[in-house]
Amino acid sequence: MQFKRLGRSAIYVSKICMGTMTFGSGADEATSLRIMDRSLDAGINFFDTAENYPVPPKEEWAGVTEEIVGKWLKTKRRDEVIVATKVCGPSHGWLKASQRAGMTALDRHNITRAIEASLKRLGTDYVDLYQTHWPDHGVAYDETLETLDELIRAGKVRIIGCSNETTWGLTKSLAASERLGVARYETIQNNHSLNNRRFEDELAAACRHEGVSSIPYSPLAGGVLSGKYNGGARPEGARFSNYLNIGGRQATMARRFVNDKTIASTERFQAIAADAGMSVVTLATAWSKQHDFVASTIVGATREDQLDDIFAAADLDLEPAIHKAIDAVTKDILYPMG
Repeated sequence: MQFKRLGRSAIYVSKICMGTMTFGSGADEATSLRIMDRSLDAGINFFDTAENYPVPPKEEWAGVTEEIVGKWLKTKRRDEVIVATKVCGPSHGWLKASQRAGMTALDRHNITRAIEASLKRLGTDYVDLYQTHWPDHGVAYDETLETLDELIRAGKVRIIGCSNETTWGLTKSLAASERLGVARYETIQNNHSLNNRRFEDELAAACRHEGVSSIPYSPLAGGVLSGKYNGGARPEGARFSNYLNIGGRQATMARRFVNDKTIASTERFQAIAADAGMSVVTLATAWSKQHDFVASTIVGATREDQLDDIFAAADLDLEPAIHKAIDAVTKDILYPMG
């Protein structure tokens, strides 16, 4: 397993991170525990969760994923596992959080309550990486960052990061941290995959120049790159099959991930992977972690049989010819997710 530093911090993580977003919904507790065991055995030391998991967010599910991770963590040596979790952003916009009666924000009150609850569910006295799950551009970065800095000084958090943030928001926050003399975001967790390369337009340059590590989520484009939605298929129990049935925000998200352009690009990536003698899951995971601005790519699984193709990417570096073929698809089908 390859390892890399998170930002400018002292923390080194495996270049593959196991995400837990579906633990407690798509994967039951027993399956989730086995997936984490197998991941650790494979050399993965980095696990990402959130107070808002599992998805789709439901008030009755709030915190269940952290509880599952906490049960697992008690069976391990705490220092051998790098744990990342997140505090919900504001609930008055695109997404309403499942926590705190849907009245979340990134102010001192909410951040303080969130970390205490997460630590209790995780059964630990600190988390290695604490992230803002989505930005709160209506709250001054000063208050958010000063509060997060207080958590570091109290020993409850080692380093901080952001997620689903804009280029403006990332650079604004870094400037605020420098001005205030407080901790800075060392990581940014945004969507980035073969089907969604928008991170490379601006955010990649900001990460390179500022020493911030990307820890991209959804390198398989929400499972689309596995090919399971090809030909108009809507497999039973699959995330976006369920989202289309739920309707509303979830259906809108599903249509962004599953559409004619994303399926067309997926089919071409499958052909590239087949020519290289690997699965498209292995190809997509290896491609994601190979960028210079990426520290670790966050994968996910709901079944154990999905793990082997992911683990096959652990020490794999794609050849230049494969990158050239991938870039040709990107040029022909630009921004398939919009």
